[in-house]
Amino acid sequence: MKGFVQSIHDGEKGMIFRNSVYLPFHLELLSVWIGKEMSLLAVPDLLTDFSEGNGHLAVREGEQYTNLVFKKGGDLRKELGRSKGHIILQAAEKGANIFDEENRHYIKVCFSNRHTLDFELVEDPFYL
Repeated sequence: MKGFVQSIHDGEKGMIFRNSVYLPFHLELLSVWIGKEMSLLAVPDLLTDFSEGNGHLAVREGEQYTNLVFKKGGDLRKELGRSKGHIILQAAEKGANIFDEENRHYIKVCFSNRHTLDFELVEDPFYL
């Protein structure tokens, strides 16, 4: 099982295809924020419903990756790429105590290339 802190420090890349985001690590996902065309007036959408069926987000884990499928999303690269917006994941390492604040992190998903994603750990998602 690959942790996200080490993967991000190692510069590992992710992939995106339409509404499907592939992360090169495992995580305990707590919430997802999607911000489009950030401004002082814009408020990002907060997704916390990861349930099967009618949820906004489907989560699938492979042996070496985590796949996030945004069910209500279109082509995320077109909607959020080129600095039009961003995705922030609030997460803890898989198996870590999520109730301990030191174990919770914010991961900024950066659209770097056609289908390539970079990741950055950020302190406060409100100051991007």
